[in-house]
Amino acid sequence: MASITLGGNPINSIGTLPAVGSAAPEFNLTKGDLSAATLADYNGKKVVLNIFPSIDTGTCAQSVRQFNKDASGLDNTVVLCISKDLPFAQARFCGAEGIESVEMLSDFRDGNFGKAYQVDFSDGPLMPLHSRAVVVLNEDGKVLHAEQVSEIADEPNYAAALEAIANA
Repeated sequence: MASITLGGNPINSIGTLPAVGSAAPEFNLTKGDLSAATLADYNGKKVVLNIFPSIDTGTCAQSVRQFNKDASGLDNTVVLCISKDLPFAQARFCGAEGIESVEMLSDFRDGNFGKAYQVDFSDGPLMPLHSRAVVVLNEDGKVLHAEQVSEIADEPNYAAALEAIANA
């Protein structure tokens, strides 16, 4: 379990992120058009998994904006922004913000992603939403970088994620 804080108060996730060098766990998420998205859909591409509790919070929204800006110049790379928000809420946010360089995916159906990547909160007021994390994968689905943000209100280390992509 990962120990995280929310406003300085301790909360926990159900486990730890996949280890660097390991194969990324499979997932089945929902796109904005309600179709399925799986890890296999992104074979042959570098993948940034931007994981967060809800698009309707300031830090989560900022992470999507920042990766949208940074992703526009990356070759053979896709940024997947993942939360348990309904696809309709994700689409509303992207439309209002002009977000076009990332893909929004929802884990609302069965929470399989949160369980596979061990990011669901196991206690505290945000349970069972996802904790804030970034996982970077190479073209073969191997984990290059994994960051569990220790204070949920803090932004992830964008530079470290981008460096992992650049060095892949």
